[in-house]
This record gives sequence, structure tokens and C-alpha cells, in this order.
Amino acid sequence: MTDSAPLAGRTILMSGGSRGIGLAIALRAAADGANIALLAKTDAPHPKLEGTVHSAAEQIRAAGGNALPIVGDVRDDDDITQAVLMTQGEFGGIDVVVNNASVIDLSGSLELSAKKYDLMQDVNVRGTFMLSRAAVPILRESENPHILSLSPPLNPTPRWLGAHTGYSLAKFGMTMVTLGLAAEFAGDGIAANTIWPRTTIATAAVQNLLGGDRVMAASRTPQIYADAAYEVITRPAGSATGRQLIVEDVLAEAGVTDLARYAAVPGTPDERLYPDIFLD
Repeated sequence: MTDSAPLAGRTILMSGGSRGIGLAIALRAAADGANIALLAKTDAPHPKLEGTVHSAAEQIRAAGGNALPIVGDVRDDDDITQAVLMTQGEFGGIDVVVNNASVIDLSGSLELSAKKYDLMQDVNVRGTFMLSRAAVPILRESENPHILSLSPPLNPTPRWLGAHTGYSLAKFGMTMVTLGLAAEFAGDGIAANTIWPRTTIATAAVQNLLGGDRVMAASRTPQIYADAAYEVITRPAGSATGRQLIVEDVLAEAGVTDLARYAAVPGTPDERLYPDIFLD
């Protein structure tokens, strides 16, 4: 590891990451020469979504990193155990866990199916807990161990909790898991934080679920999330843990205040008009 490439030789284990924000984070780390293991279900191309765990691995290698694609389900305890052991075996340890895998369904409580409710709880909350927990014994051996969950600050206001109760519970659950781990393993020097954007991010989920072209035009690119996540996981673990971070605030702390280059379309999104879910 060098000052100019702090993630060189470091190992990240990420849930999901075949596309979108997770892949952007992986590619940012790969530019340093990081090792990245992806635990994802996307073994074959999806008819409507670009990317598989294998194509993501190819992009990571092309960006300068080492990749370990692991086909598996974060809901499956055996797959989690295998992913942790494979990552340790391939790269010799784990320095960062990124809880990226997440399911979104903004249906109201009467419309949300029980199956989808359970899926969001299993992937978002249980998956975050089980993957992080499984990695803790190896994270303890890292010089700079981090757990980073892509989830929002706790904000149980009627505006958001009442808008989509099932999804809100699942995302807030990810945050509560992470804050709990931060407190529980502070003595081991493991930093555990969450990070969430102030505006929507231009991904397939935003395009398909949150309003199509109008919302995409007011969104920022996944690169803004990736750059902020990079800032967090390259900090000394002892400097901050148990924080509910906002992407734009993290970048501001790093001296990045001109966000125009992150606009999904020309023109910076107006945060007053297009706030992301969970943020006031």
C-alpha cells in the first residue's frame, strides 16, 4: 500500500457488484490495484439488466485490480461461508466488507407481497448481518479493517417510513446492523459505517422503479458514490466508526465541492427539488 494508491494489495469482499453502484465502487478500488471478491447471483446475463459477476470481474481486471467472481446468494449461509473462505484463500485476508446487495420495492403496505417483504429483509438486513459477521474474524487481522453498508441514516419520519414501510424497514435494518457492529467490534479496531447519497443515483433501479427519465435527469452518476466510498474505506479505521455518512458530505470533507461532473445529464441536480428517499 502506498499513499498514492492506499488500496493497493488490499482485499474487498462485496455483496452484489455486478453492475451499478457496487461495480463503480469496485472499479474505483481496482484503479489502486485492489483485490475484489464479488458474491453475486448474476451468473448469466439478465434479459433487462446489463452485467454479470463474470463481466464485472473482467472490468475490474481491466481497471488494474484482481478479481474473484463468486456465484452465490447472500441469503444462503453456506454461500457466505464459502465466499469468505474463498476470498481469504485467494488473497490472504479481508480488509473491507461492502454490503451492497439490496432489494427495493416501494409498494405500500397493502400492495407489498409477503414474498417481497421477506426477500427485502433477507437480502438487505440478514445478508448484511451474516456477511459482515462471517468476515469479522478475518477483518480482525487487517491493518485497516472496514465494514461499509450502502444504507440511509435512520430517519423514521412519516414522510419516508410511511411512504414505503416494508422497504424502509429493510434499509433502516441495514443501518442498525452496521451501527451495532460498530459498537460491538470497536475494541477490535473494525470501523463500520453507512453511506447514502443526497440525490438519486442513475442506475437501472432508478430508471425502472423511481420515475424513469425525469428522475434519471435529476440524478448523479454512480461514480459519486464510488468516490465517496473510496474516501471512507481508505481512512484509518480508528478515525471514525458508527457514522451514518452522506456521500456529498464525505466528498466535501475531502475538499470536493464542485459536483457538476457527477451529473447524469448536463447540469447539476437541484437537491432541493429532487431529494433522495430518507433524506429531508
